[in-house]
Amino acid sequence: MGRLTTLWRMPDNDAPSLISRLMAFVLVLLLLSALFFFSFSQLQYGWNWTAVWQYRQKFLHGWMTTLLISVAALSLSLLISVFFALARRSRLLPLRYLAILYIEGVRGTPLLVQILVFFYVVADAFGINNRYVVGILTLAFFAGAYLSEIIRAGIESIGESQLESARAIGLTTFQTYRFVILPQVVRRILPPLAGQFASLVKDSSLLSIIAVSEFTLNAQEVNAFTFSTLESYLPLAVGYLLLTLPISLFSRHLEQKFRYAT
Repeated sequence: MGRLTTLWRMPDNDAPSLISRLMAFVLVLLLLSALFFFSFSQLQYGWNWTAVWQYRQKFLHGWMTTLLISVAALSLSLLISVFFALARRSRLLPLRYLAILYIEGVRGTPLLVQILVFFYVVADAFGINNRYVVGILTLAFFAGAYLSEIIRAGIESIGESQLESARAIGLTTFQTYRFVILPQVVRRILPPLAGQFASLVKDSSLLSIIAVSEFTLNAQEVNAFTFSTLESYLPLAVGYLLLTLPISLFSRHLEQKFRYAT
């Protein structure tokens, strides 16, 4: 027992060995598998995977649609968040108040309401009828409000002495952000950034209310066709996990890459 405790326990100074990490992972996986196996075994439920399998192409189409929407919304939300994070710190008062109203307005209202207002009011006023475009824009503006605050907090976490030192050696504002602020901010905001990205992928499921044929809506339709609830929604959970897990892994990789003393 003592040897097992020593094997699974992280050393104080060094990283855990590959064997220790592998054994710990297998142990946790087995425990979780046993828990879910016991829980599902207690169900008095007649599984009907054959009926759901006939709609596998519908699942795949919905998953690919969610992937494309998420990538587009994530990319656009980064641009929006950087702009409003800098606008929030701007000395130009109208620009600063615009950023404040945008951030507080978006963060203080439900995404469900925002989707409906954007699609049936704003998009209709501008003659935008493509529900996929409206969905991407809505998700991007929603996530941008949260991401801008994450970026702003990361920028303001940099010590004033570093900014004064940058000015003292003659760096311009752009050079200060490029060589002093950005390398440190990236490392500090990666964990909350990855969490927000993962939330955005899952929030895309709300686009089903404007009939965007994404992953969740397709799973709901399969459930309506086959009356097989668990068989329809379990693949949905796995599909979203396949979308969000790479974000977490890539974030961890970047954290290691940008790990240095500040």
